[in-house]
Amino acid sequence: MGYGITVTQGTGGSRVAIQCKHQNALVYVTRGEASWVCSEELLHAHAIAGFLKDLAALENPQVEQAMQKWGVYYRPRPLEEEENEGDEAE
Repeated sequence: MGYGITVTQGTGGSRVAIQCKHQNALVYVTRGEASWVCSEELLHAHAIAGFLKDLAALENPQVEQAMQKWGVYYRPRPLEEEENEGDEAE
C-alpha cells in the first residue's frame, strides 16, 4: 500500500488504511447503532463523519487539545439535499 488513505470494502464493514512515512494505522468501520441508515458503500464516510461530530460535540478540553495538536478540526456542512432545497423555490 502506498501512502495516503485507502478504503477497502468488505463484508459487513470497511477498512480505512491511513499511512504516511511517520504514521500507519488501520481503522475498522462496521455497522453500528447510529449507522443503520447508510449504504454499505458509504458506511465508512457516514460512521467517521458521525464519530467526529459526536467527538467534537463533547467539548472536552482533552479532546480539543488532541485535535489542535494534530491540526484536525471538524466542521459540519449542509447535506446536498439541504443545499438544493433553495433551488426548488426559483
